Amino acid sequence: MTTDDDLDLIRTTVAAVCSGFDDDYWSACDSEHRFPWDFYRAMADGGWVGIAIPERYGGGGRGILEAAAVLEEVAASGACMNGASALHMSIFGMQPVVLHGSEAMRERFLPHVADGSLHVAFGVTEPDAGTDTTRITTRAVRDGDEYVITGRKVWTSKALEADRILLLTRTTPLERCDRPTHEIGRASCRERG
Repeated sequence: MTTDDDLDLIRTTVAAVCSGFDDDYWSACDSEHRFPWDFYRAMADGGWVGIAIPERYGGGGRGILEAAAVLEEVAASGACMNGASALHMSIFGMQPVVLHGSEAMRERFLPHVADGSLHVAFGVTEPDAGTDTTRITTRAVRDGDEYVITGRKVWTSKALEADRILLLTRTTPLERCDRPTHEIGRASCRERG
């Protein structure tokens, strides 16, 4: 169980890493439209990118509460959303794989996400649904051992830097679901072939 002391230690340690990246660094990243690679590597080297990935896959084995504390501290440091967005896709975006992916998928991807060598994006936002995941319409339809994806995603943060994108889809059309949250993401956690 996480204590207030644990969270304070996380915040203090993350703040120390963030202190090496001042307002000029973030301003330059913003004005040059460049990804904050030095910051990302420093956070990965400290184990913060993999904080919510289980230890057996090279992560920190902590939960979403601790991961949120990391990102709150990053944003509060002056990095704001530039810093938080650089990390949160890898931290939170892999939770479907952690929770629902096959063992082969976990072994293939999670250690590399945890150490920062595999950059991931999370494809959620759609033109007609925004970030309201209960209204997404992108479909994944099984065709033999594969899925055929139809639909559109927009504003996928970190897509240009990503090696992989975890795509949130529906396996059943919304109008045929009992609840708006049913049949979302089942195919997104499955590895091709």
